[in-house]
Amino acid sequence: MSGRAVTITEVARHAGVAVSTVSYVLSGKRAISADTRRRVLDSVRTLGYHPNAGARALASRRANVIALVLPLRAGMHVPVLMQFATSVVTAARRYDHDVLLLTADEGPDGLRRAAASALVDGLVLMDVELHDTRVPLLRELAEPSVLIGFPADTTGLTCVDLDFARAGTLCVQHLAARGHREVALLGAPAVVYDRGTGYACRTREGFTEAAAAHGVTGVALPCEETFDQVSDAVGGLLEARPGLTGLVVHNEAAVNHVLGALRQHGRRVPEDVAVVAICPDDIAERSSPALTSVLIPAEDVGREAVRLLMDKLEGRAVPDGTLLAPRLTVRAST
Repeated sequence: MSGRAVTITEVARHAGVAVSTVSYVLSGKRAISADTRRRVLDSVRTLGYHPNAGARALASRRANVIALVLPLRAGMHVPVLMQFATSVVTAARRYDHDVLLLTADEGPDGLRRAAASALVDGLVLMDVELHDTRVPLLRELAEPSVLIGFPADTTGLTCVDLDFARAGTLCVQHLAARGHREVALLGAPAVVYDRGTGYACRTREGFTEAAAAHGVTGVALPCEETFDQVSDAVGGLLEARPGLTGLVVHNEAAVNHVLGALRQHGRRVPEDVAVVAICPDDIAERSSPALTSVLIPAEDVGREAVRLLMDKLEGRAVPDGTLLAPRLTVRAST
């Protein structure tokens, strides 16, 4: 072995393709047929080709890194957040980008420091509040950004999320269609509403408006995460509203506690109280009984956020807002 580095031209010659095709296979920037992709990757392995990341970055004037800004705050359900993070990381790799995860709750200062460091090409932000203090800075930064979530004012921003208002509406529609006349929403912990977190507030808004539109009596309450707290909330709700027969739960950490609390208070699901959850499918399917639910599509949202960011990096036009339509799956709990 001479120790000489294998070139991309040699890989292309070995695979019988153009140099540009090798580049597209390695970067993921264009769709390449499975057969051609396999041939190129076989040649890469056979020849021991290693792309020079530093040279690529200099040539493109890019770091090939995006920042995922995910401040870890009270009231957040980390397992579901990690589903979003994993989706962003996986999608970024398809575009030959790594992900820098920023979890400190630093507001605009953290964004300003990340942008000034030249470590990242763009930013994806989560846990978006209706009046998010980070938003004014995003409009000024040279680096492109995408928000997973919608602030109250989306002017000059690119946002993507599940349509949580519609999700709240779907849950009420489902219960109303089955004859339930008194329903309740057990939502996120109080601190999440206190911060004005967009997804929680929009779900509550959709629930409340749908209850009024369908002539259903509805009440929306925050819900904490420990069993004792959930049991107290469920017991108080049943005592205050003895006619309650439908429950919507938008709190992944509390879902199974709610089912346990209903049993503790002598209510059968679905015979006495029907339960609908807004949560990932794996949580709904593992519950007993299996929960009718509106899926939180973390994989789809994360993938779309990265696609939008890459389009912005390439100078392509993107929509200001992308709302994914919610999908309700009926299971045993209703």
